[in-house]
Amino acid sequence: MAASRQITVLRLPPRLPPYHCELNPIELVWAQVKGDVARNSTSFKLSDVKILLENSLERVTADKWQRCIHHVHKEEEKMWELDNLIDVAVEPLVINLGDEDSSDSEDEF
Repeated sequence: MAASRQITVLRLPPRLPPYHCELNPIELVWAQVKGDVARNSTSFKLSDVKILLENSLERVTADKWQRCIHHVHKEEEKMWELDNLIDVAVEPLVINLGDEDSSDSEDEF
């Protein structure tokens, strides 16, 4: 489908974390395409849905891609900031497994 429209599909090395669709721009684009098809589908016939899909895909512009990529970068920055805040706020937990004196009493907590 891409080749027939003189579109080159680039595949980058996988570096996206699993189960984090918000960090994958294709998920944002795909959501827009699906939403466009759903809003415009009136007959729900497969042949009509296919036409709507193709039309919606043609409206995915380089600008839309850039905006989705920019959004993903902002989300990633938020996640890194949150990760750093958690590292600062949470005290390290140390569990000693040696033969030190231990007690089952809850009074020591």
